[in-house]
Amino acid sequence: MCVENRIKEKFTELYGGSPDAVCFAPGRVNLIGEHTDYNGGHVFPCALDLGIYCAARLRDDRRLLLYSDNFPDVGVVEASVDALDGDGRWSDYVKAVLNSFISYGYLLDRGMELAYCGNLPDGAGLSSSAAMEVLTGVVLRELCGFAVTPQELALIGQFAENRFIGLNCGIMDQFASAMGRADHAIRLDTDTLRYAYAPIPHDRAAVVIVNSGVKHSLASSAYNDRRRECETALAQLNTAVKARALCDLTPEEFERCQTAITDPIALRRARHVISENARTVKAVQALCDGDLDAFGRMMVQSHCSLRDDYEVSCAELDRLVDAALALDGVYGARMTGGGFGGCTVNLVRRDAVDSFVSAMKAFYLATFRREAPIYVIGIGDGARKL
Repeated sequence: MCVENRIKEKFTELYGGSPDAVCFAPGRVNLIGEHTDYNGGHVFPCALDLGIYCAARLRDDRRLLLYSDNFPDVGVVEASVDALDGDGRWSDYVKAVLNSFISYGYLLDRGMELAYCGNLPDGAGLSSSAAMEVLTGVVLRELCGFAVTPQELALIGQFAENRFIGLNCGIMDQFASAMGRADHAIRLDTDTLRYAYAPIPHDRAAVVIVNSGVKHSLASSAYNDRRRECETALAQLNTAVKARALCDLTPEEFERCQTAITDPIALRRARHVISENARTVKAVQALCDGDLDAFGRMMVQSHCSLRDDYEVSCAELDRLVDAALALDGVYGARMTGGGFGGCTVNLVRRDAVDSFVSAMKAFYLATFRREAPIYVIGIGDGARKL
């Protein structure tokens, strides 16, 4: 049974009757441009055809009834639009978005019945939290008639994550979920929010995700530490050169003023961010020019920088990248997402996909004695009512 039909049936089982709306928001994978989004830089994500679904209905009172089929043991979480405090459960993401809409000046005067179900692997770094935030925003738009654009949904989702969840993420994940376009990645300047769509050459290459099975939790990881280290680097650089964000600097400018950074850890973090930003701009141009070999080489450079300077990789991800690059037909491979586990993203020649999947499954099982789920992804549209 497809996820959309499953969540409709579950809604009826839980609440009786039919939902007023069924909505969907996709996860994302970032092809290149990691940890640049909160440093004013460029990113290149695409929305997946995997994501989260929600069946929803307004109530005549102010009660909230929240259920996720991905956490069935929790059951239905009860709350109120007048009491949206978090309690450490999955439903905090829904409450965070409701709080954010209120903070943005929207009036929530009725409760809701919501049932969620997703087919994104939990903890894999494919932005299930951002999808949940954007999806809840779409539900509010559809049920309450709020005049909010997809770009505003992304900003509200980021605000929810920053203010109420406590993760100081950038805008990339929510933007990709809200603004995705089928068969395209998004060239996004996170400083200005200027964006353009770049087609992915599906006749020549496939995007393949390999899940390491190492579950990351950004809120309890060193993610916020990395952001603080970047802020330290920027403050020290500003004793020598004026920059609003690390990505204002070119690699050449950074080379000239990097001695202003006295903290060796902050120096490495800045070196990754500034080189990654320049690399992303070049990689997108290479892809648009049809040079998949050059794009793949820059994917590998990105991984090495994330591993060595930003220190957000792990042994499983490194071994997966090395194994992928040893195979015929692989243009490039890198870790993707916040890091500390999760997935690798691989650009694979179209006629080599089947052999790639077989070889990577066998390698991971032999090396780590567990399965590595592999997804030959479809690139889909952004969040929407179905």
